[in-house]
Amino acid sequence: MTSSAMGAISPFLANYNVNIEDKYQGLATRTLKQDGDHWIYSVNATVGKLASANLSATFSDTNGAIMPKTSSKQYKILGLKRSEMLTFDPSNKQYTSSYKDKNRTISMPTIAYDDLSLEVQIREDLKANKFRGQYRTAGRNKAEMATFTKSENSKINVPAGSFEVIRIDRVHDDKQRQTSFWLAPKLDYLPIKVIQNNDGKKIEMHLTKIN
Repeated sequence: MTSSAMGAISPFLANYNVNIEDKYQGLATRTLKQDGDHWIYSVNATVGKLASANLSATFSDTNGAIMPKTSSKQYKILGLKRSEMLTFDPSNKQYTSSYKDKNRTISMPTIAYDDLSLEVQIREDLKANKFRGQYRTAGRNKAEMATFTKSENSKINVPAGSFEVIRIDRVHDDKQRQTSFWLAPKLDYLPIKVIQNNDGKKIEMHLTKIN
């Protein structure tokens, strides 16, 4: 799979190794497929019997403008389960957050993105040389602007091979947190490496195969 400067979104199935704290190993997939007039993006990860995560988002694409429709997250850690869902209503400039059997309607003056649709929007913006640096994110309790930085091109090695990449980092108020993506232009800006550090727990994903 290769990209053009203004290429349309392409479906894919990508496999990853997962590493938690350099102690626990697992596997993950990222899958993007089209269903009628919208897209479904899923990320599924398992680390043995220790933990699992299943994320999914649906969105539409109009010439590189991503419009979120729904988003769901399901986590299971040491037998404890947690799930949340977002349902977007752009015509009324709002979305509904569902968590622990409670629904909350949240205003969004401009389009707000869930994690996965935001990733796709940033990738589309990079393809069009229109990276904005700031994007409104749809959280469980509120929508807020998030800042991202873009680093110069570099080359890194992952199990799937050696790739030229652009690094994208989210700027967190908590300096101990980290959200970093290494996107490969050759693979339609697919993330080939991801690092997330929340509450002192570091999780890494490295691409092993792309279909």
